[in-house]
Amino acid sequence: MTDLETAARRFIVDVWNGGREETAYELIAEDCPGLGGTGPAATLAWHHDRRAAFPDLRYKIVELVAAGDRVAVHWRAAGTQAGQFGPVPPTGRVVSYSGATFLRFDETGRIIDVWSVNELFQVLQQLGVEMLPPLPGVTDPGA
Repeated sequence: MTDLETAARRFIVDVWNGGREETAYELIAEDCPGLGGTGPAATLAWHHDRRAAFPDLRYKIVELVAAGDRVAVHWRAAGTQAGQFGPVPPTGRVVSYSGATFLRFDETGRIIDVWSVNELFQVLQQLGVEMLPPLPGVTDPGA
C-alpha cells in the first residue's frame, strides 16, 4: 500500500468515521477547498453539517485506487437521520447509499482537493421526500 493510499484510508476512517479533527489537520492542506472556505476547518465544516443530520453515519471503503498524486475511493455509507438535512426535517429513517471521492495530494502528501459524487437522489427518496417533475409549460407550480 502506498503512502497516499494509507492517507486516504486515514481520511475516511479517522476523519469521516471517527470525527478526529487532529487527523484532518495532519492530512488536509491549508488551501484545500471545503464548506465556505479552505483548509482543514472548512473540510470539517462539511462533515459537522452531515453529522448533525446523521449522527451515526458510517462509511465503508469498497475499493480504493491510487495513481500518481490522486486516490479514488468508492464507498458505501449508512446512517439514521436524526437532524435537519437541507430542507428535510428529522425523519428517524435509515439511509444507505454509495458514492466516490477523489483526492488529490501535494508533494508533501497532504490533501489539496476533495471531490465527491454520491446518490443524493436515493438518499432523499429513502427519507420520504416526494419529487415530482415539473409539468410542461408550467413555470410556477403554485400558480
